[in-house]
Amino acid sequence: MSAYGFGGMIQKLKKNPKTIVFTEGTDARILEAASRLLAGTFLTPILVGNKDEIYAAAEEEGYNIRGAQIIDPNDYDRFEEMVDVFCELRKSKGMTPEKARPILAQPNYFGTMLVKMGIADCLLGGATYSTADTVRPALQIIKTKPGNSIVSSCFILVRAAATGGREVIAMGDCAININPSEDDLVEICGETAECARVFGIDPKVAFLSFSTAGSAKDPSVTKVQNATKKAKAKYPNIPIDGEMQFDAAVSPRVGQQKMPGSKVAGYANTFIFPDINAGNLGYKIAQRMGQFEAYGPILLGLNAQINDLSRGCNAIEVYSMAIITAALS
Repeated sequence: MSAYGFGGMIQKLKKNPKTIVFTEGTDARILEAASRLLAGTFLTPILVGNKDEIYAAAEEEGYNIRGAQIIDPNDYDRFEEMVDVFCELRKSKGMTPEKARPILAQPNYFGTMLVKMGIADCLLGGATYSTADTVRPALQIIKTKPGNSIVSSCFILVRAAATGGREVIAMGDCAININPSEDDLVEICGETAECARVFGIDPKVAFLSFSTAGSAKDPSVTKVQNATKKAKAKYPNIPIDGEMQFDAAVSPRVGQQKMPGSKVAGYANTFIFPDINAGNLGYKIAQRMGQFEAYGPILLGLNAQINDLSRGCNAIEVYSMAIITAALS
């Protein structure tokens, strides 16, 4: 990881310990990560689910979860208070207590409400359900930050550098917005650059395309060109350039040949993809063929830190994402 990295995040959390909700309390990967977190003193897990089932699952797998808080939606003394809060949040949609109770009994909604009510600082879920099932309650309950119109995401990718140390890059949006507009791309740029800084990246942002500096004509190219112009105007202190192909973004020889004098071309470390097709393929190619470790999707633009896990994640990834989620909260 970078100069800041996990060590820095853990030190930050030791100074200001956090509480994180795991919505899938009986999952073996969650239990292993929770047991590792409990061995430290910087992040306390809340496991959502039936206490007997969670303890039985932990015992079967051999994980020590003593010290974890376990909250069962079906036996929670503040559940009716939670129902009232949810009905107030969703009153414009005609929410009633009768409708709210079965919704809030679902772990993803229940866990998100624990964050909303200040019982937990952040949430990590999705080891067994889709990204949409993480994002939907977050949008309905937590909502976007003032000035933000969308939730987006980025991945932080890390690998050993040939010269020693670590190479750390950021990629957005690879998981949430299928076909972002020009203004969406601008917002994604700002949020991804801000997240990159947390990981010690001094962002140099490339807006990616199959075209470099107008070499091709297409509405998708025009979208990226316009987004680049808007992002430069909105974030004048961040080096931003585009539109450019990936080789122009990362190869100084190619980048400076195609975009001479650019502060980004050839030196980019933060990449904004034109749509989710390109972004999702791009980060997975880097992960699987470039030997990068991928951390994410890190959800951006919400009023509280809610993060999603890949259903193919392992316990180490859960542990790492828990630290990231808490450090960003």
